[in-house]
Amino acid sequence: MGQKVEANFIGDAFLHMVFTDPKPLNTSIGNVTFAPGARNNWHSHKVGQVLLVTGGEGLYQEGGKPAQLLKTGDVVNIPPNVKHWHGATKESWFVHLAMTPVETEWLEPVEDEWYSSL
Repeated sequence: MGQKVEANFIGDAFLHMVFTDPKPLNTSIGNVTFAPGARNNWHSHKVGQVLLVTGGEGLYQEGGKPAQLLKTGDVVNIPPNVKHWHGATKESWFVHLAMTPVETEWLEPVEDEWYSSL
């Protein structure tokens, strides 16, 4: 399951780094497991990010757009510099592989009131 992640996350989330060598892919790959209700803060990536959903049900939301329900097998291609967040639904565990080429710019939390309204 990986190491518990606390900074920039709400709820119980765990990270297991699958791939960290910058060559040949020029990206890191992390397996992220979210307990029900867990999510990360709003954030963005300079060159984008790809999420491959491997288990459970989750949510993905870009700033100014409605949240999208994610299920096993879904792929999310996040464009560069797009403010977004992702995490589990209130009822389900959620697991994805996150392919992130460069560092993340972390922003404000996804507040409970906002999350509960989804």
